[in-house]
Amino acid sequence: MRFLLINHIQNAKQSLKSSRVRSALTMLGITIGVASITAILALSGGASRVIINQIDALGGNIAVIRPGASSSTINSITQAQPNRDYATSTLTEKDITYIMNTPHVQSVAPIMTLSGAIKADSTAPEGSSIIATTPQLQTIADLKMREGQFLDNTLDKNTVAIGTQLSINAFGTENSIGKILTIRGQQFTVIGILKRINKPINYNSVDFDNAAIINFEVGKSLNQNVAQIQQIDVRADSVSNLDETVKTINKTIKTSHNGENDFSVLVGDKISQPTSQLFIMIARVTTAIAAISLIVGGIGIMNIMLVTVAERTREIGIRKALGASNADISCQFLIESLAISLGGCISGYILGYIVAISISKFLIFYPVFTWQIALTALIVSLITGTLFGMYPAVRAARKDPIESLHRYE
Repeated sequence: MRFLLINHIQNAKQSLKSSRVRSALTMLGITIGVASITAILALSGGASRVIINQIDALGGNIAVIRPGASSSTINSITQAQPNRDYATSTLTEKDITYIMNTPHVQSVAPIMTLSGAIKADSTAPEGSSIIATTPQLQTIADLKMREGQFLDNTLDKNTVAIGTQLSINAFGTENSIGKILTIRGQQFTVIGILKRINKPINYNSVDFDNAAIINFEVGKSLNQNVAQIQQIDVRADSVSNLDETVKTINKTIKTSHNGENDFSVLVGDKISQPTSQLFIMIARVTTAIAAISLIVGGIGIMNIMLVTVAERTREIGIRKALGASNADISCQFLIESLAISLGGCISGYILGYIVAISISKFLIFYPVFTWQIALTALIVSLITGTLFGMYPAVRAARKDPIESLHRYE
């Protein structure tokens, strides 16, 4: 059996070598499909890894509460986000109070994002964020100050801490302590400049380099006294107590919401799961391209194998006349099909990472290298090679040896 397998592999190698150009063109569809899958998995994994590393760097005892129930079903990936994302947040100020009174909770910080222009000596770019929160956010998110101080409940509420880039955009300088910033027609005195972190991707979904951070109560007053809370950050007193704390928070808030599971308490790598509709759309388009490429590549394999079967009719007849079984003939041609598919897998895997690394030059994160991505590429190519190579292999096995030799003559 082992000898036959080695013989089939040698025959497949010889057959592919005899028609290198044809084999290479056949591999192209598989190569593009595998490259697409590899690139999107590597880049999305890199984006997630950025956030996971941030959580780990903060001690691993961070939990995040967001409005809306989380879902790990296939529909949460393949379907657009439901309308709840555009509705009023289900998180309330009472939830903050309940969380603060939960055992083992060290600190709590709500995050409320406001829309509106930020004006000073010049209008800040549209990408600038207005964040309403509490002083505890500095401790939870480990925000370091370049100059001045963060928010403080003992100071005037009309004060603001801003990112370094926002200071440059709004005032033309990094040294803007004491200057006046206008947000939604209300004036705020700059009391602190955040140290530049160059991490627009983080678990808070806030680019702190371009953010204006104001007092939570003032932010609520600018929003018609409505607290539209997008997220609540929680720090437990230790990693060992985090699971127990999360369970208590889940139970408490669910009871407060009349049993409705309209919120999500996330920890660890779940915090980094992409929720952006844009990312989902990109993933769907890439998957569609990969699927089309794999189907085209599979059809190419089937076509070339059918041509190969027709060209090697005499060989099939001789092998059968010498005692080769249908299984032997099928195995021989199926191995050739898998060889083409595996060739496309290897070249696609390499090309996918070349593309991912090239794209990452314009991003703030790098693609990840994991065995899961390599395994995914391998499984996809093996399935494609098997499915589309099965029909030509069976067709070759069913040829009558006498008829094959007669037709050849």
